[in-house]
Amino acid sequence: MCRSNILRIIWVFSLVAILVLSFVVHRKLAKTSLKFPFVPLAYLEQKTSFVDSTAVHDSKDIHVKIDKILNAIDHTISNASFKCLNDTTSGKNSRATVLDYRLKYCTGDSLTVQVDMFDYMGKRKTYGGDFLRARIYSPELGAGASGRIQDFNNGTYKINFILSWEGNIRISIILLHPSEGVSALWKARNIGYKYIIYTGLFLNGTREVYSECGFYLDSQEEKCEYADKRDGEFFYCIKPTGVPCEALISMMSKNRPHSYLTSLEKDVFTRSNIGVEITTENGSIDVVKCQRNTTKVKSKCAIGMSPPFPGGYFLNNIWHSLFCNLSSYEPLYNIKTCLSGKMIYLMGDSTVRQWIEYFPKVMKDLKFFDLRGSGKLKTLLTVDMTRNVYIQWKKHGHPLVTQHLFTLKDYASVPREIDRLPGGPYTIIVIALGQHFRPFPLSLFIRRILSVREALERLFLRSPDTKVIIKSENTREITTDVERFSDFHGYIQYILMKDIFKGLNVGVIDAWDMTTAFGSYDVHPHETVIRNQINLFLAYIC
Repeated sequence: MCRSNILRIIWVFSLVAILVLSFVVHRKLAKTSLKFPFVPLAYLEQKTSFVDSTAVHDSKDIHVKIDKILNAIDHTISNASFKCLNDTTSGKNSRATVLDYRLKYCTGDSLTVQVDMFDYMGKRKTYGGDFLRARIYSPELGAGASGRIQDFNNGTYKINFILSWEGNIRISIILLHPSEGVSALWKARNIGYKYIIYTGLFLNGTREVYSECGFYLDSQEEKCEYADKRDGEFFYCIKPTGVPCEALISMMSKNRPHSYLTSLEKDVFTRSNIGVEITTENGSIDVVKCQRNTTKVKSKCAIGMSPPFPGGYFLNNIWHSLFCNLSSYEPLYNIKTCLSGKMIYLMGDSTVRQWIEYFPKVMKDLKFFDLRGSGKLKTLLTVDMTRNVYIQWKKHGHPLVTQHLFTLKDYASVPREIDRLPGGPYTIIVIALGQHFRPFPLSLFIRRILSVREALERLFLRSPDTKVIIKSENTREITTDVERFSDFHGYIQYILMKDIFKGLNVGVIDAWDMTTAFGSYDVHPHETVIRNQINLFLAYIC
C-alpha cells in the first residue's frame, strides 16, 4: 500500500463506513458505464480472430478497415489503471499449481496449470490482462513446447500443455508484463511517431546534405513528400535548401529520447519487473510412453493449412508438427531436388534474411552474386547455375530501424514488390514483417498488411499456382526499452497477421510458436530455429 493511502486512512478513520459504501456504489457505476465487454489479453490465444474478417475485407475504404481492426483490438486489451507500483501484478507473489497432479503422465496427455495472480502487497488480483509466456521443456533432450493460455478475467489463468515426449519435463511460466503495464504500452504506442527519428541523405552532385525525415514531421518548413497514394502511405523529409527532393539516396534512424509513459508507468518496466518467473508447485513432471495413447496419422504439410497454437514441439532440436506430417529433416535432405528450377523471393526483415544466409550451408553449390551496395540491408542474391535455383532477399519498405545508412535506390514496399512479379508454378514468395513496426502506431502495420493481402489477391488472380509463405514474427530480447520493442507489441502483430491472411491459400511458418517453445530471447533466433523453419518451408512447397 502506498504511503499516501496509509495517511488518508488515518485521517478519515472516522468515516470508514461512508467510504466503504461510496466505494461499493462507485464500483457498480463503473461496471455499468463500460461501453464494451472486456476480453483479457491472454485470451487472444483462444480467439480465432480479432474481427469479423468478412466485414473488414468487404469494406472498400482502407480507413474503415483500419478503424474496425483497431477498435476490435482496443476492446480486447485491459484498461488497467493504478496509483502505485504495489497495486500491479507481482510475478514473485503469484503462484502456479499443476491441477490433478500425478506421479506419472503418458505421452499425448494434456497438462493443465492454474496460475493465480497477486500484487506486490500479496493481495489477490481480481482482473486479468497480464502478458504471460508459458512453455514446457527438457533441456537434456533438446525439447520444448508452448502452452495455450486462458484468462478468466479474475486474476486466474489456466494454461494447457500437450505432453509430446518422454522424460522429465519442466514447467516455465513467465510474467512479461502486468496488466497495468500492458494497458500503458498499448496507449503509449498509438499516441504518435516520436519514438524514432529518421535522417535522410541527399546527394546533389558532390554535395551531401542530411535532413530530418519521418512519417510525421512537426515542422512548418518545406517538405518533400514520398507518397504511395494507391496504398495510402506517405513519408516525408524536410527539404534541404537548394536540393531537389529526388536527390534523396539513403536513410538511417535512431531512437529519439522521448517517452509517452508517465513516471509511474515507467516504474512498471524496470528490469526487475520484466520477465519474472512465477514459481510453480510441482514444477517438473515425469512422462512415459503408454499404449493407450495412439498417434494419429497426419496428412502431408501443405499450403492452405492453418496451424493451431501450439502447432508443434521441439525434440532433439527438431521441430515436430502437431497438424501435419513433419517429423524429421527429410525435406532438408531433399533440398536440392525440391528447389531445382525455383525462384524464391524473400521479402521482409532480417529474420528472413537469416534464411538466405543459411541456404548455402545445406546447398553447397549456391553462390552469392555481388549486387554491390553495402551494409546488412543491401539486397542479397544467391544462385545455383547447375540446378537453376534463384534466391533473393530484399528488405521491406519503411519503416526500417537501423543506425546504419541504407540505400533507397531499389526501395519498395512488399505490396509493390509482389506486383512486379509475374508469378507461376516455379515462383515462391516468403513474407516476414513485424519487428521494425513495433515502435510505431499499430495503424501503420495494419495498413501495410492489408495492402500485402490485396497484392496477394491480385497475384493469385494472374498466377494462382504461385506459392506464398507467411513467416510470422518471433520473440526477441527482454530489454528495458520495452516502450518501443516489447514482445507485447510483437504479439499483437503476430495475432493480427494470422487473422488478416486467413482465407488466402498461403502457408504459415509460426515463428512465434517455435521461438517460444525453443526458449529464444533473440531477435535473430539460433540457427537451430532457422533450420527448422526452412525444413517446414520445404515441406510446404515440395
